[in-house]
Amino acid sequence: MVLSYIRKMELPQYKVVILSLAFCITAYSIQAQLGFCNGNSGDSIFNEAFGTGTANGPELPAGTTGYTYVNGTPDDGEYTVSSFTGYFDWHNTQDHTPNDTNGKCLIFNADFVAGEFFRRTVTGLCENTSYEFSSWLLNLLPANSCDANGIPVNVRFQIWDNTDTNLLATGDTGDIFSRTSPVWEQYGLVFQTLPGQTSVILKMINNGNGGCGNDLAIDDIIFRTCGDFITIEDDLANTSITACEEDIPITTQLTAIPDFSIYNSHAYQWQQSIDGVNWIDISGETNQTYTPPAIITSVMYRVKVAEDIINLANPLCIALSEVFDIKVVLQPNEPLSMGNVSGCRNVEQIISVSVPDGIIVNWYDSDSGGTIVQSNSTSYQTSIPGTYYAEAISVLGDCVSSSRTAVSISVFEPPIVEDQELLFCSETQIILEAGISNVTYAWSTGETTSEITVDNPGEYTVQVTDANGCSSIKEITLIENPIPVIANIAINEDTVTIITANTGNFEYSLDGIVYQDNAVFTNLEAGLYTGYVRATGNCGIATQEFIVLDIPKYFTPNQDGVHDFWNIGGIENYPGASVYIFDRVGKLLKQVVPNDEGWNGTYLGRLMPSSEYWFSIDLKNGTIMKGHFSLIR
Repeated sequence: MVLSYIRKMELPQYKVVILSLAFCITAYSIQAQLGFCNGNSGDSIFNEAFGTGTANGPELPAGTTGYTYVNGTPDDGEYTVSSFTGYFDWHNTQDHTPNDTNGKCLIFNADFVAGEFFRRTVTGLCENTSYEFSSWLLNLLPANSCDANGIPVNVRFQIWDNTDTNLLATGDTGDIFSRTSPVWEQYGLVFQTLPGQTSVILKMINNGNGGCGNDLAIDDIIFRTCGDFITIEDDLANTSITACEEDIPITTQLTAIPDFSIYNSHAYQWQQSIDGVNWIDISGETNQTYTPPAIITSVMYRVKVAEDIINLANPLCIALSEVFDIKVVLQPNEPLSMGNVSGCRNVEQIISVSVPDGIIVNWYDSDSGGTIVQSNSTSYQTSIPGTYYAEAISVLGDCVSSSRTAVSISVFEPPIVEDQELLFCSETQIILEAGISNVTYAWSTGETTSEITVDNPGEYTVQVTDANGCSSIKEITLIENPIPVIANIAINEDTVTIITANTGNFEYSLDGIVYQDNAVFTNLEAGLYTGYVRATGNCGIATQEFIVLDIPKYFTPNQDGVHDFWNIGGIENYPGASVYIFDRVGKLLKQVVPNDEGWNGTYLGRLMPSSEYWFSIDLKNGTIMKGHFSLIR
């Protein structure tokens, strides 16, 4: 092809048309600008696919083209028939014919002068009959050739009568531009033969201007009859029937419905087939309607149609209707169970069944009726134990199996464990136990024994797994309990609160025997006490003595033997203590010492009046207490 480009450039005074024709396949698009049969076509009566093989040839029959045949690379004005198209820098691709191996195509390298480059006489046609001609074309020039300015391919198709004097149909492809990758495009013409005419002449003419480009490929030249578009409908206006086995036999009436786009009159011959390939005429069925016998198996019907009854017997003169397909779908067998399953409670299990291709499965919670729990799946996943039922349904016809397949899920109970919250003493160790036997253990520490020894507070877990593979996780919260330290004992009259310097799970007592959770003791009598604080878990005990003083709020010195003296109960526990009593102006009236009888309400032998008096207690241990009381007469 490089040589062809050079020759074009050297001869600018000529009208140069390079036409390269080949038949190959990579991608397809259909061009309808010329026109295709809008109705039903018959089988092809002429089909030129140019053969197969790795050797070039054979040469076209004499009179087909004015180009010279070569067994190799075609130069200007030459052609070849080959399965290879990558001459020069052209696209190298397969032919168009489906399912070809080493399919050949006709390749032209056009001469410099535009004009007819292909002619073929097609015989065996019927007179006064419409036909469709079609062919596939391919521009072989890659898009980046000719500096991306390659001349597009443009071809005119003509159909002439056998005398080559009457033009029956013509049409131009328009510009077929070069592409980055090869693309096949189909073109067609519809024509009608004349009375007494049984052959026509096909001509292909190059319309392109000369210059760089205009390289062409053609394949699969086909002639077939063109008739009305004919549908077949039953008495319910269906164009096909799909029925389940339980619905047979099927009775119906079929009607052929032409659209009158080609024929003015119609002759019919009904046919039937069981495989869609081999068709047989149904004897005597030549009407527009046909009533088949009761149908119990799948079958297809169509009708041959001609404009004249004489042409019905000639396959070159008929059109074929659309196919009316009656499918009888066998009732599917119930699904095949893949087995019952068992698993641990609260863990999802998968049950499944198998069915042939073309069958789907729906799952139900009952062997009949019930609620659908999963649709269109051969498996069902759930954590809920029980029996589930799989029903088979055919994709065609929605035919349902006569019964459902039961598949069960049973569950094992996981080991029962209880979470714990434990205390342990500071600077000690504690043993943690799973609390269950005959299982395997996986502690969060990495240990696998039934118990472990630890000395740090925190969260610990152990996963226990039984022989069925079911697991539970026990959580143990370990809290460190410190040795208590008493910081203070707060005394408020007869109420005492033991205050610790640290926090923990502590218990409190005043006798070291009976303990309580509350650190507050009330309604205590005056006296010497010992406060006890014990850490839960026997982690240690702290003690401290304290004295509760009974300081009267009032006294009545009237010599009746009741409250005749004011004194402080429990002061005897402080042998060195002193108690001072003052009047309201601060005058010292009396000093009371431990084991003293107390104050009788006199001063220098004189009765003091009813009033408020003040006291000051010095315990001689750094503690001084002050307050007041009432003298009542």
